[in-house]
Amino acid sequence: MILLSAHHIKKTYGEKVLFDDLSITIDSTEKIGIIGINGTGKSSLLKILAGKETTDQGEIAASNELAIEYLPQNPIFDDDSTVIEQIFKGDSPFMKILRDYENTIEEINSHPEDSNLQHKLMLLSAEMDAIGAWQIESEAKAILQKLGISNFNQKVSQLSGGQRKKIALAGVLIRPCNLLILDEPTNHLDNNTIDYLEEILKAKRSAVLMVTHDRYFLDRVINKIAELDSGKLYKYEGNYQKFVELKAEREEIEERIREKNISSYKKELEWMKKGVEARRTKQKARQDRFYELEKRLEGHEKQSMDIALGASRLGKKIIGLYEVTKYFEQQCIIKDFTYSVVREDRIGIIGDNGIGKSTLLNLITGAVSCGSGKVELGETVKIGYYTQENKEMDLSLKVIDYIKNQAEYIKLADGSVVSAGKMLERFLFPPALQYAAIEKLSGGERRRLYLLGILMQDINVLLLDEPTNDLDIYTLQILEEYIDDFRGPVIVVSHDRYFLDRIADKIFAWEGNGKVAYYPGNYSDYYAKKLSSHLIKQDAAKQAVQSEKSYEAYKQQNTPVKIKFTYKEKVEYEKIDEEIEKIERHLKEIEDNMVLHATSFSKLQELTLKKEQVEEELNFKLQRWEYLNELAEKINDQA
Repeated sequence: MILLSAHHIKKTYGEKVLFDDLSITIDSTEKIGIIGINGTGKSSLLKILAGKETTDQGEIAASNELAIEYLPQNPIFDDDSTVIEQIFKGDSPFMKILRDYENTIEEINSHPEDSNLQHKLMLLSAEMDAIGAWQIESEAKAILQKLGISNFNQKVSQLSGGQRKKIALAGVLIRPCNLLILDEPTNHLDNNTIDYLEEILKAKRSAVLMVTHDRYFLDRVINKIAELDSGKLYKYEGNYQKFVELKAEREEIEERIREKNISSYKKELEWMKKGVEARRTKQKARQDRFYELEKRLEGHEKQSMDIALGASRLGKKIIGLYEVTKYFEQQCIIKDFTYSVVREDRIGIIGDNGIGKSTLLNLITGAVSCGSGKVELGETVKIGYYTQENKEMDLSLKVIDYIKNQAEYIKLADGSVVSAGKMLERFLFPPALQYAAIEKLSGGERRRLYLLGILMQDINVLLLDEPTNDLDIYTLQILEEYIDDFRGPVIVVSHDRYFLDRIADKIFAWEGNGKVAYYPGNYSDYYAKKLSSHLIKQDAAKQAVQSEKSYEAYKQQNTPVKIKFTYKEKVEYEKIDEEIEKIERHLKEIEDNMVLHATSFSKLQELTLKKEQVEEELNFKLQRWEYLNELAEKINDQA
């Protein structure tokens, strides 16, 4: 059954056209994930479909049976209400009875002898029986407890930001509807909560429409992907993995069509160049075809994803943490933690919200001090720190000026130089957007700009605090590729399981009372280790396996964790011999040129400097070759 459909809708903000002539239909059996670059209008589309915003043109048609529940990115709360009152908000008779029942229970707790209240409770109980509300009430409390909220009468004003997000989520999950619209539901949730949310949404019989950047979430919950790109909506049957395959096929077809259009355009351009008099004798249809081809080719150039930036030299001593202990008030955040960071580290930090993950990053940067123990940084260390807030971002600045304040030009790893404008293009800011004020950007676009500003600095250590909360999938892919090529350690706080599987080779897990446990491998390796060591209850593991709701690691829960290459290491191992040969050839060319220019002091100086840079690069590659080959031998020995 079709619940909701939008036909030929258009939406603009000022001069910016978000989408034009967009259509979408939502069936009662569909669970749709909307993806796209930040700023393309994903949240606006959800608001329009939820009835929270109007369109500039087009038509929205809804079934008479449609009942929508909508979770915005930033829910609005009534600070004077209790948790249970917030959950049961809504104007339907169903919600009013539940709300009255809960309020009456609270009043009776304060005045147990009041006969009028007892009579009112009896009448409400009868109404609850008549509409079958008892199950909803018990489900609501069960969901809240699963989310870690047990005081149902606590005032919303007393809750943390993370707790508020959880009760907003619980509210939309429990209120009866047949279309659930969710805008970034996994933002700021810990991994356990995300796992639980996956289970609820997969079992839910209503249609689901959501915007999310969580790729594992899309894989496990969604059965259709809608990609918003340049004002158009492309639909794909299947989950995220299937979308990746189908999109590649679509782009391959589009590229063939584009090549054909370029060939036709060149022929028509020659014809158009023959002069005004000659064109007067030609068909107007042919002129129109030329202009149509020209329009099709505008703005379709693909941007390179290669953003391997040069990095400052990093000495042997990088970051050392020695028996570090930190308390906030009476709570132990970190206890007796010792670790020495090495150049190749890709560390993922995980744990429940509010447990102290960000504190470790702040200890490294010196933003907070140790209670006891010591943090030491090497003399050559230059840290780039992406925090959860856009620090020192002047909203009146133009986008291009914000980046130029970091660097007018930057040097890439291969020695070439790229301008600030070109880097912005590579980071999904087209030229037209570069001269807009930052205040005109969406929240996600600002985060992307803030990230680029950090990556353009002269850094050799990268700290990222929840980078996946507000960045779209495409920006995350660019960041992942950047981390692959970054010649320094990367330490990331994240709840994004896909991101951690993609980039991490070590996991630091907060396990309560300040204990930080170390696990080799990525997130799935960590999860498998937890299962095999019985740190996760066996019945939960068994249930997850039987329902096929787990990570790939669940399938190996009774198998010891094997040493293996990370994604980055596997790619590096396959290419490193060829890369070393290429560097050695380059070094030989430089040495030959030094012989040729032995009498030119200035040229010899230039070549000597270049030789030192190439020799440093070669030494680094040889060290990596040795490490990777030793690792390959250990992997082969396991077979």
